[in-house]
Amino acid sequence: MKQSRPAPTLQDVAAYAGVSTATVSRCMNAPAKVTAKTRTRVEDAIETLGYAPNFGARAMAAQRTMTIGAVIPTMENAVFAKGLQAFQDELRQYGFTMLVACSSYRPELEAEQIRALVGRGADGILLIGHERDPAIYRFLDAQKVPTLVTWAFDDTAPRPSVGFDNRQAMAKLAQHVIKLDHRHVAMITAPVATNDRAAARFAAVGDVMDAEGLVRADLFVVETPYSIDNGAAALDLILQQRPETTVVICGNDVLAVGALRQARGMGLSVPDDLSITGFDDIDLAVVTHPLLTTVHVPHRQMGRAAAQMLADMVLTGAPATKVKLATTVKLRDTLGYPRQSPAARQRDQLDYP
Repeated sequence: MKQSRPAPTLQDVAAYAGVSTATVSRCMNAPAKVTAKTRTRVEDAIETLGYAPNFGARAMAAQRTMTIGAVIPTMENAVFAKGLQAFQDELRQYGFTMLVACSSYRPELEAEQIRALVGRGADGILLIGHERDPAIYRFLDAQKVPTLVTWAFDDTAPRPSVGFDNRQAMAKLAQHVIKLDHRHVAMITAPVATNDRAAARFAAVGDVMDAEGLVRADLFVVETPYSIDNGAAALDLILQQRPETTVVICGNDVLAVGALRQARGMGLSVPDDLSITGFDDIDLAVVTHPLLTTVHVPHRQMGRAAAQMLADMVLTGAPATKVKLATTVKLRDTLGYPRQSPAARQRDQLDYP
């Protein structure tokens, strides 16, 4: 009977590559700390020998699994893609692997996924937004699992975060809208009851209407899950119920692209007949026709900074902090003066921020 060959060891890889076992470990756990030439030799040795590290033994020795769990609301659109890619790339520099779960905007599913990731030994957890059942935070505290919130920033929230102020960001865009003389405003947003980012953006539009002398209660709102088709259906409903609408502020770019598609399908000229704005500045925003006015979110910067902070929290016990990132309004082609406004006839003379 043929005996099976023993699995290659760390020492085998080190001997084949002509380096120490410590160097092999650094290549796997912190590749940025090893020269490219050495890393290539070690990676070639690993591939040639078919070496697979014993993560169970490593986890027991280090009392870490070198995995970070990330629970995101959806994988069905590109809103989180760039940030998570940057998060994963940066984590790799620290030797971590990212595990992703998708909650589909269901709080009970998110809670189940958080518990499952912790049960599987995740060293840290990345969450989107602050709002969730306090029992989840108590569970994470009891398990002593470092947790970081992103895609949101709130000075009053107790959790560490790397994100942006959704309310402030949307307010900047709404100010541009109102200063262009739009008085019949509608909004398409995600359901706000279970989404603190959507709720903040919705509240911001009302804040600006109050400040500019408009009636907050006159804002016509459609709440719908994020998708292009839902954005299109929402615009159809708005124009049926409020045909006088001159601008539709969308809670994200995916909804805005759907609204834009529907407007063009109805023969409307954007922005001459109807203005449409988005939020996030994903790649779709610069391939639409016309180009989408939106709020630029620093997705990659946010992902990198979140990875650095969470890795430090896990590896060194670094104190939790809060980092606020800046957003910018991208004034493109889907926002203009309403046709009936006097400003439309003297747009070149009107000075607005």
